[in-house]
Amino acid sequence: MIQLTDAGSIKKVEEGTVTSPKGFVSGGVHCGLRRSKNDFGLLMSEQPASAAAVYTQSHFQAPPLKVTQESIAEEQKIQAIVVNSAVANACTGKEGLLNAYQMRELVAKRYQISSHYVAVASTGVIGEQLDMEKIKYGAKAVEVNQQEAHAFQQAILTTDTCEKSSCFQVEIDGQTVTIAGAAKGSGMIHPNMATMLGFITTDAKIESEHLQTALSHCIDQSFNQITVDGETSTNDMVLALANGKAANKELHPEHKQWAEFQQALLLVCEDLAKQIAKDGEGATKLIEVNVSGANSNKEARAIAKKVVGSNLVKTAVYGVDANWGRIVGAIGHSEAEVQADRCDIFIGKQLVFSEGTPHLFSEEQAKEDMKKDKVKIQINLHQGNGAGTAWGCDLTYDYVKINASYRT
Repeated sequence: MIQLTDAGSIKKVEEGTVTSPKGFVSGGVHCGLRRSKNDFGLLMSEQPASAAAVYTQSHFQAPPLKVTQESIAEEQKIQAIVVNSAVANACTGKEGLLNAYQMRELVAKRYQISSHYVAVASTGVIGEQLDMEKIKYGAKAVEVNQQEAHAFQQAILTTDTCEKSSCFQVEIDGQTVTIAGAAKGSGMIHPNMATMLGFITTDAKIESEHLQTALSHCIDQSFNQITVDGETSTNDMVLALANGKAANKELHPEHKQWAEFQQALLLVCEDLAKQIAKDGEGATKLIEVNVSGANSNKEARAIAKKVVGSNLVKTAVYGVDANWGRIVGAIGHSEAEVQADRCDIFIGKQLVFSEGTPHLFSEEQAKEDMKKDKVKIQINLHQGNGAGTAWGCDLTYDYVKINASYRT
């Protein structure tokens, strides 16, 4: 089913998957790294595709990221992405790097493609070496086709409770361009790029340089605006592939429909980002913070992320407590310029703080708004035209339980 979005010619494909764009196939199998669920995935384009990527800013980048960066640097093209879950292959030294290279070679040899056309990703426990016999089995056993998207989307999960996928279409030069994605992430989520992986596919015709421009722009407004627990991982990566199968005229910033393509890409990234935030470890609610009236979009995004990342705000949302003082506290120690006597704060539909003083509101109505699956907090600084949004989740007892026994 396709539904129109607010973005005009852009349409959301409700049942779309990472293989909805023309020329993409995928698969997933259980190779034994996890007890029973799929833990080895492969996503492929029928031909080498323009590639763009954004990586974790951690000082401890995992070997798979280093191998992927090396692959992309060769021609700025990728044809296959091999992923394993359960073991992050991070902080694993020379052996870990050799294992990442071997994962790349296993896929390259099986599908008779150049090794630099293969990207590698891993997610799971840090500090453990991969069982390469199991990886070899996975590379041999996995089968790819357009119908196996769910097998791939399941194979990349760790503590996630559900698959995360998104798909949008837009008309470019009279051709239907499809942009889709799959992602995983539940804990250690506080990107500047967290254990978070995102894979974007599109049949648009676009060179790597311009795909990178579009992706980086969208990342700042989507994946980099979510937080679950303030932690950033060693393996975070968002990788985008564009194989040109849609046969549109080549996209670039001067193309008359560049803005529409970029908006469709943003919608995919934003949709996936919100799904990650909603599925935060132990979470029961998605929190959305909208900031307007800031001096700049950058400052607005910074304030929104500060509020949604506050443990006190997160626990208040879990406890259905309209304690606006916790929101004020989070805004107060952001790096953005804030004039307290101009600030308005809404929890749901209730104005709770206005122009520097408390505002009379209905506690009962505020509680009803906070019981919903999605809790909205709106902040208007009344200083400028800057606006920004961030997403997160509540902080529950289950978050502690999950992470207290993560390795066991």
